[in-house]
Amino acid sequence: MIKFLNLAIGGILGTVSRYVLGGLVYRSFGTGFPYGTLAVNLLGCFVIGFLAAMAEKKFILGTDVRTFWMIGFCGAFTTFSTLIFETDGLIRDGQIARASINIVLSVVFGFILFRIGAYIAEVI
Repeated sequence: MIKFLNLAIGGILGTVSRYVLGGLVYRSFGTGFPYGTLAVNLLGCFVIGFLAAMAEKKFILGTDVRTFWMIGFCGAFTTFSTLIFETDGLIRDGQIARASINIVLSVVFGFILFRIGAYIAEVI
């Protein structure tokens, strides 16, 4: 039960933080480029990298704290940070080809499927 509470509260805070930060960045830099999303994704990568090192290298973060911040908060703040975290795990395990495939499949096929979904929605 505590795990789900950590996920839910972390997720709520991550979602709200994404909305607020993205909005601030867009108001500051305009909407001609996805600056807000870029800022959220880059900050999310920094945060999950910091937390991963604190958990794995320093052994400072317990399971509940990792669930709250890494899965709940970062997962809702940006799934891009999770993609990078998992790809880094593949690289650290010496699986460079799998890491590359993960990035290519996620970005390229994610975009293709986005366009297919949009097309289907337009024609129905």
